[in-house]
Amino acid sequence: MNPQHLAYFRNKLRDWRDQLVEESRQTMDNLREEVRDVGDEAERATRETENSLELRTRDRYRKLISKIDKALRRIEEGSYGFCEETDEEIGIDRLDARPIATLSLDAQERREHLQKQMGD
Repeated sequence: MNPQHLAYFRNKLRDWRDQLVEESRQTMDNLREEVRDVGDEAERATRETENSLELRTRDRYRKLISKIDKALRRIEEGSYGFCEETDEEIGIDRLDARPIATLSLDAQERREHLQKQMGD
């Protein structure tokens, strides 16, 4: 992978991370500002469900931010874009679609196939 590709993915990952952090911050601000005194039990249940969904989304963002940070570290270490299992190049198209990918398409398919077999 050439330096231009690395710069592109570094910027893409940083922008994605910044967006997720901002959305998480907004979620927390919204939850803090929400009025807790709700009229009836149906509305209270609706708000609790909405809050639960927001918190689950925030947890997914937290995990995704961690993966983005790991990808940024791999860029700095020089291992970004190489499969963790085979050391083959992952491929620009796959990384463009999933910049946090750590496995080549073949390795990912093998892993998913094995997981499917283990789950059945």
